[in-house]
Order: sequence, then structure tokens, then C-alpha cells
Amino acid sequence: MLGTVVRFVVSALVLMLVSWLLPGIRVSGFTGALIAAIVIAILGYLIELALGERISPRSRGIVGFAVAVVVIYAAQFIIPNYLSVTILGALLSAFVIGLIDAFVPTELR
Repeated sequence: MLGTVVRFVVSALVLMLVSWLLPGIRVSGFTGALIAAIVIAILGYLIELALGERISPRSRGIVGFAVAVVVIYAAQFIIPNYLSVTILGALLSAFVIGLIDAFVPTELR
């Protein structure tokens, strides 16, 4: 349970960093980033259930990257008060989050 909480806090901090560094993505503070991290995780989980684990952003393929872009972009429609993303912002965010995850994984592999 504690590991899950730590993963979401780290993911929220990464989202805040990405929104500070990149154009096209805006998160409403730490609470907004935490809510966005939870929504993005749930959407990613649902896509994995529907399409299989090979489609996961963790697989680091072009399809996984595209899924991450769609998940980040779609999350804004679920929580519009906390997250705002343009297409360019979703592309850049997925790329930077993928790079950060490669060096500081948010889950044990």
C-alpha cells in the first residue's frame, strides 16, 4: 500500500515538473497533479486490460508511446479543472515522462 502511495506521489511530482518545463500542459498544483496521476494510471490500466500488456507505455515501443499520448490527452476531459493539455503538450509530456521513467522508474520491474 505504501509503495502505491509513493508511486502516485512521484508521478504527481513528475507531472508538475513536466508542466513547469514544457509548453502545452498545465496542472493545477500538487492536488491537481495527484488527481491527474491517478486518472492517467486508471486510463492506462483500462487500455492494458482492453489491448493487452504489449500495448503498455512501459513496453517503450512506438505503440506504447502513442498510447501514452492518447491517455495524457484524454485525461484532461475527465478532470478539466485540474489538467489542461494540447496535442503538442501530450506528445512532449509522453516523451519526457518516458525519459524520466527510464531513469527513475515509478514502479518495480
